[in-house]
Amino acid sequence: MQFSGDLLIIEQDEGTRQTLETIFNFLGLKCQSGEVADCLSYFEADDSQIDVCILGSHPDKLKPRELIAAHSDTAFLLCQSDEAEDFSALPNFMGVIGDTPDYDSIVSLLHYCQSFKTMRRFAHKSGQGAAQLIRMLVGQGPAITQVRRLIEQVAITDANVLILGESGTGKEVVARSIHTISRRAKAPFVPVNCGAIPSELLESELFGHEKGAFTGAFSAHEGRFEMAQGGTLFLDEIGDMPLQMQVKLLRVLQERQFSRVGSNKVIEADVRIIAATHQNLEQMVEEGTFREDLYYRLNVFPIETPPLRERADDIPVLVQELVNRNAQEGRTIRFTQGAMLQLMQNEWKGNVRELGNLVERLLILHPNEVVDVNDLPPKYRGAKLEDDPLSEREALLDSFSTPAMNNLTEDGEYSDLDFVEDENKPIKLPPLPVIEGENDMAQAFMPAFSSEGVNLKDMVSNIEISMIKQALAQCNGVVAKASEILGLRRTTLVEKMKKYGISAQ
Repeated sequence: MQFSGDLLIIEQDEGTRQTLETIFNFLGLKCQSGEVADCLSYFEADDSQIDVCILGSHPDKLKPRELIAAHSDTAFLLCQSDEAEDFSALPNFMGVIGDTPDYDSIVSLLHYCQSFKTMRRFAHKSGQGAAQLIRMLVGQGPAITQVRRLIEQVAITDANVLILGESGTGKEVVARSIHTISRRAKAPFVPVNCGAIPSELLESELFGHEKGAFTGAFSAHEGRFEMAQGGTLFLDEIGDMPLQMQVKLLRVLQERQFSRVGSNKVIEADVRIIAATHQNLEQMVEEGTFREDLYYRLNVFPIETPPLRERADDIPVLVQELVNRNAQEGRTIRFTQGAMLQLMQNEWKGNVRELGNLVERLLILHPNEVVDVNDLPPKYRGAKLEDDPLSEREALLDSFSTPAMNNLTEDGEYSDLDFVEDENKPIKLPPLPVIEGENDMAQAFMPAFSSEGVNLKDMVSNIEISMIKQALAQCNGVVAKASEILGLRRTTLVEKMKKYGISAQ
């Protein structure tokens, strides 16, 4: 957790105050606390820069709502979960710590506070929208901060919005965020996937139909435009909409009126349109597969969602948020620094959706465990040695074999006859190379080949046993560290230890 700023604790109970100080000092935060009256004086100081205020038990004369509203540049967290008053409408209220705080929930709340700090200068524009945006669009890097700023700017208008970005970058989340902090928030948000509905049914789905309008129309049907009246209609994958439907949609956008299929009754369309696509609409316009006039009608206010590979610094907080959202039945996971760094270096072609799927998978595979690099699926481990018995065996043979041993055939014979003088004479091997420095240990394991031959399986097993024991001794019996040194997954090393009867101690 990386957080910069000053934290003020207002708590009249000394024991609770000391507990809170211990928690936040452990997280590396600079805390200020004391009597309630002294704490309130911090706000009055001219040079005061309180970034976060933890508000716990307090005298009755202290009014939390008035305090939070009066200091709109400070993020507030409450310690009491039984407060009857609802503070969610206040833009600088970030949440409730709860009576039994845990590490994950506190880290998430502090992340919200940090994000509020980075977008403080925009928090006054949308009123109650800032806190909601922070929770919906997790991250504090410049890319996601720019997206939040654009959302706040356009949400107060009724302008059409076109959201562009790769699959899995959260285009629908952006659309819902715009709706949530707009004046239409109390009306419906209706999503439509234009690519998932057959072209012959799309008109009926959008505009509705009357009974008997076509074969199979046994009753009147309300379309998505009617469902979204007063609210927002989200047209996802607009690039997949057929050309004939693009013409009809354009007419509705121009006239703000439509009719059901099979009806002449005109219905007013009080709907805000937000469209999204992962395709290049400008190129589609040039190719003639998307109407140019519709493109400019939709592209009033474009927002581009950044791919996850351009938001590597946001991955730790995204992972924490995904763990909190997916945790069920008390299951959680944590990541070592090495595992987190490996995730930050991944390409993430599936973006946030792919990251969410990985977190959910790891919650199932490693509930309530610490996930290390070797616990990640193979494609996320980078250049680490794969958990493949054949590759492990080949790697060991490559490390501890001479040039002559590399010429052994499947039948145990040499394919290179330079070393064979006579079929009836013992095979003469070249002298072992002199290995110095860090490879001395490998030299010590180098077996001498005799005329009686060797049992290659036993030799490799003995090498494995010796190496595993030395690695465990070097790591004081810590299996996870020993597995890293040996280039194996932790589970693979555990299986080998069971196989050879090796104890961690």
